[in-house]
Amino acid sequence: MSTTTIRIEDELKARVAVAAKRAGKTAHAFILDAISQTVEQVELDNAFNAIADQRWANLQSTGKTVPWEDAKAYLAARARSEPARKPAARKRTV
Repeated sequence: MSTTTIRIEDELKARVAVAAKRAGKTAHAFILDAISQTVEQVELDNAFNAIADQRWANLQSTGKTVPWEDAKAYLAARARSEPARKPAARKRTV
C-alpha cells in the first residue's frame, strides 16, 4: 500500500472531521470512503455513457428505434407486474 498526501483547506478539514465523527469513522476512513465512492461513480458513469454511445451508433447505422409511446406502455405494464410483449424496433420517421 502506498501513501498519498493531499492538501485541503482548514475549513474543509474541520468539516471532514465533524462528518467523520458523526459517521463513527476516523477522518482517514471517511476520506478513503469518499474517494472510493467517487471513483465508483465515475466508473459507473463511464460504463453508462459507453452503452449510450453504442446504442446511439446502432440507431444511427440501422435507423431502427422503439417509439417512446410503445416503450412507455411496455414499461408501465411491467411495473404493474402485467405480462407485456417487448415492442419491436422499426425505422424511425423524422
